[in-house]
This record gives sequence, C-alpha cells and structure tokens, in this order.
Amino acid sequence: QVQIVESGGGLVQPGGSLRLSCEVSGFTIEYYAMAWFRQGPGKEREGISCIGSSEGDGDIFYAVSVKGRFTISRDDDRSTMYLQMDTLRLEDTALYYCAAHEQYGSNCVEKGQDSSLPPGLYRQWGQGTQVTVSS
Repeated sequence: QVQIVESGGGLVQPGGSLRLSCEVSGFTIEYYAMAWFRQGPGKEREGISCIGSSEGDGDIFYAVSVKGRFTISRDDDRSTMYLQMDTLRLEDTALYYCAAHEQYGSNCVEKGQDSSLPPGLYRQWGQGTQVTVSS
C-alpha cells in the first residue's frame, strides 16, 4: 500500500526557514520523479520543485518563484524527500504537497517540453503540510 506523508510545516516569520519532509512507503522513490507542489489561498496548485528518477536523468527542477531559496533533496535509504526552504516570504504561505510521478524512470522535465510540473502526471499524493509565513 502506497503512503506519502508530509511533515515539517508551521508558522514562520518572513526571512525564516523550514524543512519539509516527505516519507514514502509502498514504492521505491528513487525510481520515480518526486515533486513538491503548493497551493496558496485562492491560487492554483503550483509545481515548485522536483528531483528526477535515478533511472532517468536525475534532473532537478525549481520554479522561478523559489529558485535560489529552496533546495530539494532525497534520501533513498530513508525513502524520504526533503525541501529546505530559506528566506521565506509572505507569498510562500500555502499547503505543500509531495507527489510521485506516474512513470517509472521519469524525469522532472522531459526534453522538448515546457519547463513546468504538470500535476496531472503525478499519481500519488500526500495530504499536505501547511506553511504559514507571517509577521
């Protein structure tokens, strides 16, 4: 049975940091592209970061909105993915989700495709962890 559980969210002041964790059971995370999405109040779900499968190119993707501030990583032995979030801004307030790509050996962004993370390609989702940035 597949389980994806996010943790690490909370309330933080602007400029602060948080580290999100995504613990996975039921499949081997290194074989699938794993991504972080977020959905803020009144906004669409946004793919913000991804780490590609070790069976593919192993690419890493960051959305422009988080590039240079967030760092994605994966510990295959612990079957856990992380998102280190630094220099947080008010607009980072959102529910953050972890998701697994539907295809074995997947890359975050396939050659010739737009540089984005379509939510429809991700078949397994966690319940989310809330991040609130507020002074």
